Amino acid sequence: MISQQEYAGKRERVVTAIRATNAADPLALEKSTSNLFRQRVQEHVHRLDLRDFNHVIQVDEHEQFAEVEGLTTYEELVRETLPFKLMPTVVPQLKSITIGGAIAGIGIESSSFKCGFVHETVQELEILLPDGRVVVATKANEYSDLFFGFPNSYGTLGYVLKLKVKLVPIKPFVKLTHHRYSDWEQYFKAVARLCKERSVDFVDGTIFTDKDLYITTGEFIDRAEWLSDYTYLQIYYQSIREKKTDYLTAHDYIWRWDTDWFWCSKHFFLQYPVMRWLWGKKRLRSSVYWKLLKWSRRSPVAQWVARAIEDRQEAVIQDVEIPIEHAPEFAQFLHEEIGIKPVWICPVAAYDPSVSYSLYSMKPHKLYVNFGFWDVVKTDHEEGYFNKAIEAKVRKLDGQKSLYSTSFYSREEFGELYNEGGYRQLKIRYDSMGKLNNLYEKCVLKK
Repeated sequence: MISQQEYAGKRERVVTAIRATNAADPLALEKSTSNLFRQRVQEHVHRLDLRDFNHVIQVDEHEQFAEVEGLTTYEELVRETLPFKLMPTVVPQLKSITIGGAIAGIGIESSSFKCGFVHETVQELEILLPDGRVVVATKANEYSDLFFGFPNSYGTLGYVLKLKVKLVPIKPFVKLTHHRYSDWEQYFKAVARLCKERSVDFVDGTIFTDKDLYITTGEFIDRAEWLSDYTYLQIYYQSIREKKTDYLTAHDYIWRWDTDWFWCSKHFFLQYPVMRWLWGKKRLRSSVYWKLLKWSRRSPVAQWVARAIEDRQEAVIQDVEIPIEHAPEFAQFLHEEIGIKPVWICPVAAYDPSVSYSLYSMKPHKLYVNFGFWDVVKTDHEEGYFNKAIEAKVRKLDGQKSLYSTSFYSREEFGELYNEGGYRQLKIRYDSMGKLNNLYEKCVLKK
């Protein structure tokens, strides 16, 4: 942890640095980690280095909140809260995700059926604006429009330097139960029932085939009958089909998906025991996979290989939210038209139906299902064929798509889906000089 005084000193230095830049120079963030799957071409920008804003400042065990810098990874945040028998209310699946990134983007996990998205668990945001001002935004103060408009803004309104996030008490262990289904309708009815009953602490699911569907529920417990370990040779997602009941420490439950990047470690041949042994336990983690991905984007050899196969494959890496009543139709669409397996599902509902976040609004009192699917698809079609089909289907089913990956929306479609009018007002108030990129340009045009 660091002190408030140390944080204040860093804040003063970065404010001085940003005010020393040319007023006309566009800004971009320099950071150590990223969980974005869209490559951008940025030229002639001043990179603002906030990499040192990656510490927890305090954990208040009585009021149950943490004060934390914006580029702090969830791995670091969880490390500081667990000794107090507390955890962030919603912890995204990967250790390398930063809390500021999960707010500026969209963060979700298996507690979201009760607690909503990451940004719904935030109490206060201290934001660096592109003109060098630092403002504190809450739900009820003069900057409440920025508080509710910041989620899904992807760093186009400002950068979070510090925030307060809600914590919840935990028990040492989590009991997992894997429920198998073989019918779309029955599967999503069961998801809806579990979310309505709220008798468990966690709900998510894994779709292996159209006849092999699993819901996994998790419950905090004080004592475990045994403990499984999916941090080395054993693979968590494979255990879902093999075990009806399982037990993990609270720590290992939080990071159950990180060791194999869900199931994407297969792209590095790391689902073979001998390869895992050679690779080593310490390198089985999302941050290492990201380094490999980053290297592949820069390596001439890797780029040559990618160009050799790109005409035959399309990367389909997306997370979408679909209303529960349309989830069977979307699942069938994914199975028949896209074909990616496995697929992760995670139910989510607004934590407080009385409020709305202007750039990623969800209907109050409505249960949605997040579908996460990340792979490549063989193709003989034009560029973006499958991703465009997904966007059209999501829109038809009154769903919403996260913007961390490739998007193909027209400017008009994007404006309708992501509240162009509300965004324009925020941009006028907080970035009138246009020093930060526009949301459409950043997320769709990849500028």
